[in-house]
Amino acid sequence: MRPEVQAFVADGPLPDWDASEEEIDRRVRQLDAISAPVTAEEARALVSCFGPDDCYGVAWSLLHLIETAPGPVLATDPGPDADEWHRRLHHRAVRAEPAPRPPTLTP
Repeated sequence: MRPEVQAFVADGPLPDWDASEEEIDRRVRQLDAISAPVTAEEARALVSCFGPDDCYGVAWSLLHLIETAPGPVLATDPGPDADEWHRRLHHRAVRAEPAPRPPTLTP
């Protein structure tokens, strides 16, 4: 796992809207330091970094970064107690799956 991902994950979940501007700016800089695409391992670690709200849009940037990983991170339903970000990742992964092809009919 790259050091910039480790640093972001080590600082824990994103702060909420009540955080100071300096704290939010610091987390944005950390997130911006992570180049896409992320590995599957990095994406799984980054999933733990969602906070209680969208952190002035920073959570959306985190979600989009996670989605650069190869394959969906939350392919299985996270359950009814999951937060909105985990449910959203799962829902987006399910919607992104290609529809099954109909069988080919031969005359």
